[in-house]
Amino acid sequence: EAVLEVQDIVTRFGADVVHDGVSFAIRRGEVVALIGGSGTGKSVLLKEMIGLLRPTAGRVQLLGIDVWNSGEEAVNSLRRRFGMLFQDGALFSSLTVGENIAVPLREHTDLPDALIAPLVGFKLSLVGLSPDTGRKTPAELSGGMRKRVALARALALEPEIRFLDEPTSGLDPIGARAFDSLVRALCDSLGLTVFMVT
Repeated sequence: EAVLEVQDIVTRFGADVVHDGVSFAIRRGEVVALIGGSGTGKSVLLKEMIGLLRPTAGRVQLLGIDVWNSGEEAVNSLRRRFGMLFQDGALFSSLTVGENIAVPLREHTDLPDALIAPLVGFKLSLVGLSPDTGRKTPAELSGGMRKRVALARALALEPEIRFLDEPTSGLDPIGARAFDSLVRALCDSLGLTVFMVT
């Protein structure tokens, strides 16, 4: 079963053609990495797949929804069904780690605080961090820990597919390998579907 279908995507910025007929599909449970040099349009394609940037032409079907030919309500509902780890983690610096992970739970569910706190601790444990890490601020964390917190936030709503944009950029080789191993272990144990660009 395909959870993501990209068909004939064309992306132009003025006279520059970034994508010219890109097509592929991802099935449930797969881990797919799009690898390419800096500035080749990987992150642009990712933004087109999740509805942040409209391609010049082509079609994206994500979890059965046509991203660019569906109404706003359908696309907003779709956004609750996938997780996104942006480049550099994109954590809110004014919030604690726990508050960062709780953001999707508070925005998209009616869960009481009494349930959110243990869920945040569980998500931290899933990515190999102590639940006590939730009291720290992003500034108190190493680069690798920030990536893990961002991954925990991307897992918060137990999405059907996760998108990871440059998840290991800025990490040393050992940290990058550890993060990749974590993603692989989570995929194998939880049956996650992952699309990453690197």
